[in-house]
Amino acid sequence: MRFNEDIFARLKNGETVMPDDPEIHKLLEASYEVKKQLIPLNNSTEPDEILKILSEIVGEKLENVAVFTPIYINYGKNINIGKNVFINFDCTFLALGGITIEDDVLIGPKVSLITENHPLEPQYRKGLTGQPVHIKRNAWIGANATILPGVTIGENAVVAAGAVVSKDVPDHVVVGGIPAKIIKTIES
Repeated sequence: MRFNEDIFARLKNGETVMPDDPEIHKLLEASYEVKKQLIPLNNSTEPDEILKILSEIVGEKLENVAVFTPIYINYGKNINIGKNVFINFDCTFLALGGITIEDDVLIGPKVSLITENHPLEPQYRKGLTGQPVHIKRNAWIGANATILPGVTIGENAVVAAGAVVSKDVPDHVVVGGIPAKIIKTIES
């Protein structure tokens, strides 16, 4: 364990945290705190109230962000959301590794942004690792797509519905499939 770095910083920095870590309880505590905030957020029908609660969860005032609830988040402090972002129904953000959503992004229903994983080695598999997900400006993530840990979605890129994205997506392309591959280039 790095001196003076809490479990959240270590996960965000890509370290593996094992179940016997002395701070492991903090992950569960933080998750349940967010769950308490998500109950009124997901039961609200008022856009201003939804945005207010989501701003509290992520720890910064959000502007021109529209969220169709429900949304599921395990840890909000590692989520950065730009302006003019639309998040459709039933999305899941597992954010211990950090999620950045830049301005003008569209996120379709049932999208999963996953920043957490487990090591492949059996002796470490119960450990937890984090790698960031970064969605650049004006990208569009289609319905039921899954963005895996460590992936960056390029500017103006489109992820087709149902895709599983395990590698970075360049700017100005459409990707689709499992695993996602480039389908075509987007002409300006």
